[in-house]
Amino acid sequence: MAVTLNHSALITLYGGSGFIGRHVVRAIAMTGARMRVAVRRPELALHLQPLGGVGQINAVQANVRYPDSLLAAADGADAVVNLVGILFPAGKQTFKAVQDEGARHVAEAARSAGVGTLVHISAIGASPDAPSVYARTKAAGEAAVKAVFPDAVILRPSIVFGPEDDFFNRFAALARIAPALPLIGGGKTRFQPVFVGDVARAVLAGLTGKAGAGAPYELGGPEVLTLKEVMQRVLAYAMRKRLLVPEPFWLAKLQAAFLQWLPRPPLTIDQVRLLETDNVVGEAAARAGRSLEGLGIEPVAVAAVVPGYLEQFRPRGQFSIYRP
Repeated sequence: MAVTLNHSALITLYGGSGFIGRHVVRAIAMTGARMRVAVRRPELALHLQPLGGVGQINAVQANVRYPDSLLAAADGADAVVNLVGILFPAGKQTFKAVQDEGARHVAEAARSAGVGTLVHISAIGASPDAPSVYARTKAAGEAAVKAVFPDAVILRPSIVFGPEDDFFNRFAALARIAPALPLIGGGKTRFQPVFVGDVARAVLAGLTGKAGAGAPYELGGPEVLTLKEVMQRVLAYAMRKRLLVPEPFWLAKLQAAFLQWLPRPPLTIDQVRLLETDNVVGEAAARAGRSLEGLGIEPVAVAAVVPGYLEQFRPRGQFSIYRP
């Protein structure tokens, strides 16, 4: 059921304080709709307040592991957006608890609250046969959502880039301190990086009925880049010269076996497994128009955005003159 996004609409966003979430909040705020942003720690979501008018954005407490808290957040909402996801497990926040069971709990809350529209954010590569737990639980979450809420709109972005991303920023930070950058698997894995603002626009399309239920929409940018090409772009934008050293998957997994025990691990075995599979829009989705282009969204290129926010990693910061 389509939602008319205006001052009378109320949208509940689960996980709306994260990287993608804050851009979705900004996009919805521009329509005038009110938002209830459900997060585990509302006091850490205060940065969302300036994105809307007075009283337009209200942070409330909810945890996808506790269904009762989700139902309270969905009560009275016209639509629900599930943005909850993790890159690595920590304590009780496991892939299964968050991306599989948590997704089902959100769908059940939306159904129980009588919500007419649900937009669920998954990821390209979600598959029950994927080598990584991350991708398998994303697929299980999709299946659970569709079983509970058949009319849900499912969006699968590729690697998402933007000022606060954990992709280009991570490599640029590494390039600032390391003499060489590893090309895991030889740097041959392909990505189709998508701008976070375009993902937010796709969410609006799901809310307003422009994107429909059925097969997932796969969201990718205008370029397909290998990991090696990504690294080359990072070095160019950050104005750094570093060696690019091919590293076999087995060696990366060996390193990750130790690194993944750090509080915020720079690499995990599961992330290495993700790199064993290309992360691009599938031919079937493209042919069916289940893509950004099919939604009438012209995707933004990496070169139009990334150089601007990687200036912090240049030798002289904002005073370095970047010439493409």
